[in-house]
Amino acid sequence: MSVLVEKTVLMDESAIRRALTRISHEILEKNKGMDDIVLVGIRTRGVPIAERIAKEIEGIEGKKPPVGVLDITLYRDDLSTLSYQPIVHETELPVDITGKHVILVDDVLYTGRTIRAALDALIDMGRPKTIQLAVLIDRGHRELPIRADYVGKNVPTSKHESVSVQLGATEGTERVVIREKKD
Repeated sequence: MSVLVEKTVLMDESAIRRALTRISHEILEKNKGMDDIVLVGIRTRGVPIAERIAKEIEGIEGKKPPVGVLDITLYRDDLSTLSYQPIVHETELPVDITGKHVILVDDVLYTGRTIRAALDALIDMGRPKTIQLAVLIDRGHRELPIRADYVGKNVPTSKHESVSVQLGATEGTERVVIREKKD
């Protein structure tokens, strides 16, 4: 039986904070301010990351952009392999996204399939002017032609490794670790 063993700590609390501060500045620079920006976090860890980016932007601009929550469960292409009764959570968008610059936020970009599902979900809810992607970690191994606009850290990994983002809001600790399968 294989178990996941912690291999390396990639980011500690201060490295995560610095990455999110940098991403916040890059979002403002690319969009020439925060007009018409909506941050949308993908459940589960994309949501607290989006909230933290919004708080950083508020510290810079004096105004907090709207933050939404996106549940992509029913848009996944592996839904039939997950379970017979998937748990669907509510999607909460505080504003109409039509004509807005939507910044889709997630913790780890891997194959691109989660982001494809999120794009489908967003398009069903409106027609944004642009959809941009912000991720804390890009670990490579794309199966779809998707890339992030804003990346906290690029980390080449093997397919036998997993990247675990642990946030205070969800796990009570702040760090990013690589875990490796051991037999």
